[in-house]
Amino acid sequence: MVKLNNSTSATPVIQIQDLRFSYPDGQPALQGITFSAMPGEKIALVGPNGAGKSTLILHLNGILSGEGLLEICGRQLDHKNLSQVRARVGLVFQSPDDQLFSPTVFEDVAYGPIYQGLSPAEVQSRVEAALAAVHMEPYIHRNSHHLSIGEKKRIAIATVLSMEPEILVLDEPSAGLDPRARRQLIELLQELPQTMIIATHDLALVRDILPRTLLLDQGRVVADGPTGVILSNSALVAEHGLA
Repeated sequence: MVKLNNSTSATPVIQIQDLRFSYPDGQPALQGITFSAMPGEKIALVGPNGAGKSTLILHLNGILSGEGLLEICGRQLDHKNLSQVRARVGLVFQSPDDQLFSPTVFEDVAYGPIYQGLSPAEVQSRVEAALAAVHMEPYIHRNSHHLSIGEKKRIAIATVLSMEPEILVLDEPSAGLDPRARRQLIELLQELPQTMIIATHDLALVRDILPRTLLLDQGRVVADGPTGVILSNSALVAEHGLA
């Protein structure tokens, strides 16, 4: 593996060591993934289709569970800690329709805080803060299903921000967006302070907002380092299907 990032003495918010996972048919999807993420880091997961990107991000809040060490904010991801870990990791799916299912934007964004048992006043405060963070305050009483895909993606992000996560994990956030909506999304992601893991084929987005890149192929991390260095390595990029 090509490893180019510098070590640091800070405490990681994500710590993964030798993570392995195979599907029920025996096909290996993750083969010894090891990496850590520091508070506030913005990291791209790139690689060809089938590299293991989506499988990896589904491990970060326990939707999938493999073998190996996986710690989130110092807590090992296991059955005992699952609810605590999921409160710290906001997962945004590629299709916003997988996350928006309520009659109104308010109800979609309020779902998580209500599930946490917060008071009505705190739920209202969380919803307003999350919509403000994605610049969608006027949409609070709109029907989520009548919005554009770009607007839906912002609301989907708000649904996880209302849980006040420390980590945001996004799967192909720019997929399906027109140029204007894509630029608005990039600007929004640049504003958010959380540690961020983004699985994407959009290398322009990677260059714009993600200083560190992990290149996955066949379930392994084959390069880890500064985005500019990795994406300028034409031989590495071509070998692993990013050209």
